[in-house]
Amino acid sequence: MTDPVHIVCPHCEAVNRLARERLNDTPVCGKCAKELFVGAPIDVNTARFNKHIERNDIPVLVDFWAEWCGPCKMMAPAYLQAARRLEPRVRLLKVDTEHLQDLAARYNIRSIPTLALFRNGREVARQPGAMDVNGIVSWVDALMRHA
Repeated sequence: MTDPVHIVCPHCEAVNRLARERLNDTPVCGKCAKELFVGAPIDVNTARFNKHIERNDIPVLVDFWAEWCGPCKMMAPAYLQAARRLEPRVRLLKVDTEHLQDLAARYNIRSIPTLALFRNGREVARQPGAMDVNGIVSWVDALMRHA
């Protein structure tokens, strides 16, 4: 049996502890009993972002985007499909840089869309520009192989 991992619930924000080998068993939250992985990116505010980045033991992929951004809108379906392919190995978040300017400033986001991968609370890689689903998944998989 491997060391347990902590997973933040996308619904109630409770931090759940479970065995790594149970990630693929459709785990549910111990507090709200909803599924811990929803197959879709989670829209977050600053507090939710911080909790997911700091408390998830799996990598967290963040899409920094804005409503007015054409390439962001074009990439949104691919990011949704990527969530279905990457979960439960990776948690996916969406940060609207227009509404969460504090996060855009903290991470020095200069162009959107920008994808950033976090591990253990720290940014480990960044990729600006729109990508298709295969590009997103391949980029994340390559980073995880070299981590």
